[in-house]
Amino acid sequence: MSKLFDLTGKVAVALGGNSTLGGSMAKGLAEHGAKVAIVGRNLDKAEEVVKEIQNAGGEAKAFKADVSELSTVENVAKEIEEWSGGWDILLNAPGMNSTTPYLELTTEEWDKIMDVNLKGIVFATQIFAKKMVEQQRGGSIINISSVSSTTPLSKVFTYSASKAAINSVTQYLAREFAPHNIRVNAIIPGFFPAEQNRKILSEDRVQSIMDHTPIKRFGEPEELQGATVYLASDKASGFVTGELLRVDGGFGSMTI
Repeated sequence: MSKLFDLTGKVAVALGGNSTLGGSMAKGLAEHGAKVAIVGRNLDKAEEVVKEIQNAGGEAKAFKADVSELSTVENVAKEIEEWSGGWDILLNAPGMNSTTPYLELTTEEWDKIMDVNLKGIVFATQIFAKKMVEQQRGGSIINISSVSSTTPLSKVFTYSASKAAINSVTQYLAREFAPHNIRVNAIIPGFFPAEQNRKILSEDRVQSIMDHTPIKRFGEPEELQGATVYLASDKASGFVTGELLRVDGGFGSMTI
């Protein structure tokens, strides 16, 4: 069974791989044999993830880019190609959140969040997918969505809208790239102790989340690794595309 999840010989690009959740998912890919490019706005944090991967016996390198500035993504794609010769797996894990009430929302803030969560993902994927098509060896694109993508969460209007769009983009691109044997799926995480979640976790909100989560706890970043490795592996999920895979402790199946 272990051969189903063996990523030896694969190259993975982890956009947002310097974040709490993105870093954990990237480490999971490396632990199963993938050579991983850790890409993020904060190069120091990316280097920290690289060191953890290397200390565990994996291979990785840090790169700096910001998906809201697509010229930096174009440049980093060239740098990664020089380093690895190409890539087989694209993990899209950048994210930006805000608690600004709808009636106070400005176009500037809307654009800032959408530039990272939606526009940046769409066009960064375009850059990396072109190379995957040219390589003619298939591959896997994994987008990180959110439980707020299916039923919007209070307090995070723009974030919820951006993640709902990511679900649609995922399923559209699954059809677009199927003829090239490139699978496109999304993971829908529940509530994890990521930095952007902590900003809005008041005592009352935590209680509301727990009441709505059958497992009655937050997820740990490592608990996203299994879903990531599964979707990255052609042997384990070669017939899976357009899937929105929940890793949410049952949050999405619960109501009052």
